[in-house]
Amino acid sequence: MANGNSIKILYIEDDPEMIELVSVILSKKNFEVIGANGGYEGLFLVEKEKPDLILLDLMMPDLDGWDVYNKIKTNNNTNKIPVIIITAKSQAIDRVMGLHIAKVDDYICKPFSQQDLISSIERVILNKANF
Repeated sequence: MANGNSIKILYIEDDPEMIELVSVILSKKNFEVIGANGGYEGLFLVEKEKPDLILLDLMMPDLDGWDVYNKIKTNNNTNKIPVIIITAKSQAIDRVMGLHIAKVDDYICKPFSQQDLISSIERVILNKANF
């Protein structure tokens, strides 16, 4: 993992308050959170920071989350980084498309509990470590 035992998480989200909230929640678990304000900044920071995990919002004004996801997964430098979708799109079909068609590592619907978020991240990081 990044710098010793700290896990570096990049959160790509267009709402600064959501980034701040997730940063506060995850800092209690010693995760390092980097916020990216929107899709284009997110793609830049994925390359620059090489995070251990990406949290990705789907509905962003500058670049759709699925476009961001596809660019991450088609880039040989970033395609191994696990991605958890965090979105207000809570329809069952959206979840099925994310988990089974796009093969995201997990799919969390807003609003979510702190425990849901932490459990998802720990599960995905543990799965990555076991490969």
